[in-house]
Amino acid sequence: MQPFRVIATIAIISNLPVASAVLTPDQAVKTRNIVELTFSPDGAHLACVVTGPPKGAEPQSHIWMLDVAGGSLHQFTSSSKTENFPRWSPDGRMLAFLSDRDERRQVFTISLDGGEASELTSGKNAVSEFRWSPDGRRIAFLAPEPKSEADEKKEKDKDDAKVADLEQELGRLWVVDLASKKPRQVTRGAWHIQQFEWLSEDRVIAVASNQPKSETWNDAIFTVSISDGKFTPFAQPSQPFGGLTVSPDRKYVTFFAPHNAGPTPHDVYLQPVSGGAARDVTASVDREASGLKWQNASTAFVSVQDGFHTRLYRIPTNGDLQRVEVPQSFGDFAVARDGSVAFVRHGFDRLPELFLQKGNGEPRQVSHVQEGWDNITLANAELFRFKSFDGREVEGALMQPLPSSTKAGKPPLILYVHGGPAGSFSDAYSSWGQVLANHGYQVLMINPRGSTGYGEDFLKANREDWGGGDFKDLMAGLDAVLARGQTDPDRLGIGGWSYGGYMAEWAITQTNRFKVAVSGAGMFDLAAEFGTEIGPAGDEWYFGTPWEHPEKFAHSSPYMYIRNAKTPTLILQGENDPIDPIGQSTALYRALKRYNVETELVTYPREPHGPREEKHQIDVITRMLDWFNHYLQPPQTVARSAQ
Repeated sequence: MQPFRVIATIAIISNLPVASAVLTPDQAVKTRNIVELTFSPDGAHLACVVTGPPKGAEPQSHIWMLDVAGGSLHQFTSSSKTENFPRWSPDGRMLAFLSDRDERRQVFTISLDGGEASELTSGKNAVSEFRWSPDGRRIAFLAPEPKSEADEKKEKDKDDAKVADLEQELGRLWVVDLASKKPRQVTRGAWHIQQFEWLSEDRVIAVASNQPKSETWNDAIFTVSISDGKFTPFAQPSQPFGGLTVSPDRKYVTFFAPHNAGPTPHDVYLQPVSGGAARDVTASVDREASGLKWQNASTAFVSVQDGFHTRLYRIPTNGDLQRVEVPQSFGDFAVARDGSVAFVRHGFDRLPELFLQKGNGEPRQVSHVQEGWDNITLANAELFRFKSFDGREVEGALMQPLPSSTKAGKPPLILYVHGGPAGSFSDAYSSWGQVLANHGYQVLMINPRGSTGYGEDFLKANREDWGGGDFKDLMAGLDAVLARGQTDPDRLGIGGWSYGGYMAEWAITQTNRFKVAVSGAGMFDLAAEFGTEIGPAGDEWYFGTPWEHPEKFAHSSPYMYIRNAKTPTLILQGENDPIDPIGQSTALYRALKRYNVETELVTYPREPHGPREEKHQIDVITRMLDWFNHYLQPPQTVARSAQ
């Protein structure tokens, strides 16, 4: 067994007062997040989107506005529907945004001085994104073609038969004049545009494909003429790629892409619009980059995931990457022309809040959007590294149960597995983790091989090997924690959602060390999932196709080994999940019943890959906690989730 080596302890002083109230599932979902930060052109204001908490149905989002000089943050839009995607006009006098106020998402504009928002588009199909033209007189947006009169009549007559891969349902580029509000369709045919940016008054640059039916990674970068919709090839990055941006002077294009194929975009590439090869500008740090923002025509900023932390870097267009000192735990960010940085700070024991940092000054908190948390203590986490079975170093985080929840003897432990597989845990609030720590559990979170944040080789290390080296990493981390002698080895559980749910299913077929498991939206038969999921290109990168490599899919599918399972397993699933369809969970449930394993299947109507409705979010956490309590906590020590 490898030695347990602590490398860091996150020492963040929470802004939440210490108190003794137990975190319940009802309170655990009442969090707000702050995203889509964007400074006005003059840097005097910052628009952002505050989401949640859920109230009844799906959580709503609204646009908030920060007066940078005064430091006051207030809600800027306040309809009964959702608003997001704020974008400043070039002169900074107006803000455009998307809202579903009229059922389908449309573009609205509002003056910086406030007042009523004006609807700019009013089509019968939802707008997915938009961009201001350089002169501010037009807005280009993406939306499908409107339905024909015949289709409208069928819909009215309740003839809701759907034909797959219709061209008119592809994202089209449109341009609307702000003065007349008359939209004009720019693109047609078998072209699907993922995203775009203006290059000039008569051209945009776009990530697009002319083979959308193939369901493979086949996008490229094109320029598109606004006058006639003609596509001209510009670049073909390694797949998959995305995150297209254009510098303010429109001389450079950036995008995120891997060195070579998949599984996710990893590095930032900078390419001159005038021609020439793209340059990998984050290769020197070999960590996953995201969220690039331009400060001015010669400088961009980018966040880089480094294990459980996030780093901020400056990218000069004519120089090397430069580290920017900000707190290690942040989400979205924005940069003003004067170099001021706004960012959303968070941590294991810190809920998201907005901070502003000017120059080399200290960050200053400018928001207090969380409500009802004054009596709640959140658990911190200890970061550590350990050697896995093959000597590879892997990182994990361990939460201890809160002192108010501890009982006599060593505590039980839950191995909580992240989704992905190309995902990771970060030092951020986790509703599952915090509820478990509040109810007497150690919570172990590991970033095994295949996780983001540890370099491209580490990210690709589980190709054709789901349930192999990654599962061994998880078990090696568990053994490293048990070697400390502070955990009850006879009271271990495992759980997670998506790939975490898959790993819980895999674990119960490989070992009996876990006394209980919870699988949320997992994967039981990888070949069947490939044939029914939306966007199978990611799985194809890992395994190929099941028609050509059935043995690879079978080898990593829990159904092949389900006769070994004896662990009581709770299965949770949204009925409208397009990513890991519900058949995966019903098949697992049927198999466990066949082999007399105690199990329960709970499905949630209307829900996609993750629960969105408030009652469903609460129910998921309540059932998860009660299931673990039933098998791991002696009856006299169980703190009921409803208290």
